[in-house]
Amino acid sequence: MIDLGEIRAAAERIAPEAIVTPVLRSDRLDALTGASVHGKDESQQRAGAFKFRGAYNRMSQIPIVDRERGVVAVSSGNHGAAVACAAQLLGMAATVYVPEDVAPAKRALIESFGASIVTFPRSTPDREAGARRQVAQTGATFVHPFEDPMVMAGQGTAALELHEQSGALDVLLVPMSGGGLMAGCASAMHQLDPGCELIGVEPGAADDTRQSFAAGHPVRIAQPDTIADGLAVTSPGTDTFAINRTLVDDVVTVSDEQLVDAMRTAHELLGRRLEPSGVAGLAAVFDDVARFRGRRIGIILSGGNIDAERFDALVSR
Repeated sequence: MIDLGEIRAAAERIAPEAIVTPVLRSDRLDALTGASVHGKDESQQRAGAFKFRGAYNRMSQIPIVDRERGVVAVSSGNHGAAVACAAQLLGMAATVYVPEDVAPAKRALIESFGASIVTFPRSTPDREAGARRQVAQTGATFVHPFEDPMVMAGQGTAALELHEQSGALDVLLVPMSGGGLMAGCASAMHQLDPGCELIGVEPGAADDTRQSFAAGHPVRIAQPDTIADGLAVTSPGTDTFAINRTLVDDVVTVSDEQLVDAMRTAHELLGRRLEPSGVAGLAAVFDDVARFRGRRIGIILSGGNIDAERFDALVSR
């Protein structure tokens, strides 16, 4: 696991720029679930998602002499925005490789921080190929979205903060894509609150981690078709899987329809417009209310980068 000292060091490192995001509470939500729900609202983090934590922690440790060569990232949106934001703060050039059909709100956010964008077809087997070529040609630093201990440590600061804000929890639900957020959060909670059950949540169409847990090794699936673009990966990371397989108690799945319902609920009861990926944990609670009744629940509400038109189109279904 990531040592708690590394996560605390990351918290200190990102403190000058990162936001200590609020924990959202709702009496109505508690009544509906029969639980005490604590939603860590990462949509209010810089660049609109938890990803800033890991990106800034990693990039702030790039030696000064290497910063002039810039950074390169591959992303479905939120990681790219975080890298672009951190690069702007640290005075570095950034290039972000994104799928051709990247969400317009996320592309606009990346561009707003001054990063260059290169697109590729979403079905491309090796999404990192172009970025790796650029790194080889220019000497730029590649900032991986999850397969980096410094990124994982940065993401773990979300759970560190949540523990400081809400105290001991019975269960923590975390959205899972490549597994970096969970690896960091699971490492933090295992050391801070070892009695807390750790549950990962994936879309049913993007259950690469669930399948990998069942197989005992990382499994690669076909490119998922889900509204949760931030969770639509084809395989967990090798390093993140090794951590999560040891620390995570369960991985559950939710449907796109359940994600939309959770978006609606978060808007009505918490006052936040969250993207589909951001409400995965909340959707999982409503999918199995009996499992969580009477418990203190932490949920990482991982991001809110969705434009108003897209949000309204989904929740008005």
